[in-house]
Amino acid sequence: MRTRPRTTNDPSHPTKPASGPPDGARLTQVDALRGFALFGILMVNITYMASAYHGTGLEDPGLDGPVSTAVRWVVTVFFETKFFLLFSFLFGYSFTLQLDSAERRGVRFTPRFLRRLTGLFVIGAAHAVFLFPGDILTLYAVLGLVLLALHRIKPATAVRVAVVTLAVTAVAYMLLALAVAQSGGDGTIPESVAASAAQTTEDLRGAPASVIAANLRQLPDVAFLLIFFQAPSALAAFLLGLAAGRRKAFTALDQRFLRRLQWTGFTIGLTGGIVYGHATLNHPEPAYQVVALGLDVITAPLLAAAYAATVLRAFEGRHSRTLVRALAPAGRMSLTNYLGQSLICALLFTGFGAALIGRVAPLGVAAIAITLFTAQTVTSRWWLRHHAYGPLEWLLRAWTALAIPPWRPPQPANHRP
Repeated sequence: MRTRPRTTNDPSHPTKPASGPPDGARLTQVDALRGFALFGILMVNITYMASAYHGTGLEDPGLDGPVSTAVRWVVTVFFETKFFLLFSFLFGYSFTLQLDSAERRGVRFTPRFLRRLTGLFVIGAAHAVFLFPGDILTLYAVLGLVLLALHRIKPATAVRVAVVTLAVTAVAYMLLALAVAQSGGDGTIPESVAASAAQTTEDLRGAPASVIAANLRQLPDVAFLLIFFQAPSALAAFLLGLAAGRRKAFTALDQRFLRRLQWTGFTIGLTGGIVYGHATLNHPEPAYQVVALGLDVITAPLLAAAYAATVLRAFEGRHSRTLVRALAPAGRMSLTNYLGQSLICALLFTGFGAALIGRVAPLGVAAIAITLFTAQTVTSRWWLRHHAYGPLEWLLRAWTALAIPPWRPPQPANHRP
């Protein structure tokens, strides 16, 4: 979802001279990292689409057992709250590429970016109503206004603001946990939660009108989660991405810095993830859950950074060409693939199609996610061989520029008549 022109015609074939990869290859690696983030987002979103009980602290009736519990633990500890941060970081990074592109071409950036945000908001609103209420595009569209207002901020200041934002959010959660603890409570989950999840399951298995109505009923709760949990963390990731883009971080990767990110992220980040998983899956006591959320605000970015560092280091390894070729096309078509994931899942789990919600064990859900993303990587690579952009990327670009973008990719000079 970028507008910066590329220096290579085929994004799945970066070149790597002895002096290091050129800027075009680095941009392709950004696409590949975005593709990796897209897989993690799918692993989380599909769990919410496959079960109305996910996130309630209750087991979905008939889908318990040691294997299901193990899969839930893996998804919660390693995936939840981590990959949207990586995706948000790349949104901020790509924002700097769009600024640079507009400056080189001598066009006004602000009107174009505002149209882009409007397009994202409209697409996200439709996505939330018809397919999946846990949409992230509307949040990105709103936070994009903040990013635009701060686009002249210095990289060091952007990093400091991001750290302060995360720290203040975490402290707010700790204070809230203290208030919850003082208010008392026996730590049991109200029967109304189970009744609501059961009713939502039946509604999502119903006719399309029932599915849409169920999505609309969930929107207030989702909006609360977006505003008070995801928004501060996403904004911080935006600012970190902005700082990285200003410093051209992907043009000269510091391997020692990447190793430090891995060491820190996989120790502190995983520790926070385990606490978050324990509170989410095994402990209904609300004060503890709020404490875990506060801890996760600080530790999840570290684990997301460790993931990014690991993937970026893999891009320099023996199988870098294969890895980049697999992930980059999916990342270039991230908007199309993100909405395509929700469409396929809606056809599988709701009354739009097979109505399998609450009927597929977590292991099967994870297998569906892996299969779906694998199919998207293959399809994306095929599509970009014949088209300049993904379908939704093409539409968003047309609206952003108020012009018709090319439909076919440019042909190499030696292929032209």
